[in-house]
Amino acid sequence: MYLIHVRLRASGGATAPPGLAGIISSYAEERDGLEHVAVHPDGFGGVTLGIFSLAPALAEAEASAARLSARAVADHPGLAGFAVLSVGAALVPGPWWDAC
Repeated sequence: MYLIHVRLRASGGATAPPGLAGIISSYAEERDGLEHVAVHPDGFGGVTLGIFSLAPALAEAEASAARLSARAVADHPGLAGFAVLSVGAALVPGPWWDAC
């Protein structure tokens, strides 16, 4: 499983609609390999989505998260004015990092 961060921001100071994780999930297609969506407001009008993907490879997980987010932003009225700023794997530190 891969954790992909997708940063969204709205023009004009709009805030993310309630139930954003469910909104994003509702746009998932089987090929997206979506397992779970977490939502983290950034305090500046933006939001980071944590998209947990069951894709078989990192590049595919990132591409799927980008497609999924773009579909939702383009189609859902509550996301009007939002844009996808970035999509990328989240690096999670592990116990091996101290050994480097």
